[in-house]
Amino acid sequence: MKLIILDRDGTLNALPEGEEFVATAEAWHPLPGALEAVARINRLGWHVVIATNQPGLGRGLFDVASLNEIHAKLHRLLAAAGGRVDAIFYCPHAPSDHCSCRKPAPGLLEQICERYGIDAKEVHAVGDSALHLQAAQALGMHLHALRGGDADRSAAPLDPDAPAARAAAACTVHQDLSAFADYLARQEALAAQPVALVQVA
Repeated sequence: MKLIILDRDGTLNALPEGEEFVATAEAWHPLPGALEAVARINRLGWHVVIATNQPGLGRGLFDVASLNEIHAKLHRLLAAAGGRVDAIFYCPHAPSDHCSCRKPAPGLLEQICERYGIDAKEVHAVGDSALHLQAAQALGMHLHALRGGDADRSAAPLDPDAPAARAAAACTVHQDLSAFADYLARQEALAAQPVALVQVA
């Protein structure tokens, strides 16, 4: 199974001006080209799962029904673009709860790997958030930072001493999710090329 774990806010959708989260379906708007990029990733044979911190739930600023409405809109618009995400995993806790699933803790990403029975080192983690990349780095995932967010520094958000981590240089930076889809298509094309056999006399 080929699996990509996406961050949500700042990767698939913009945040409302001056806000730290999206509280209603009406306020959830996909970034230009993001849904189409997911559809292209799906056509390349990759499964996509979202992992997102939702501290607004823990703070009582919106409820699970509102979050479900947001994600129903996401699924609906994504289907219209010809794409899909297999699941959305979220942490409902506030930072003060000190849970193990709020990124940069790796618990949420561990849950995803356990659900799908996949080795974390085979997973690609993509997002604009340093928290997302730090959680993925702790598990040794392939790291892909998107420009424009707080992960727009290929090495800065990463911990060089993380025990299971890849080197910071292994974090590949892309302009946006569309650029990541382009990168993935190039990698798939290279992998599909026949290997030339050299005959030794």
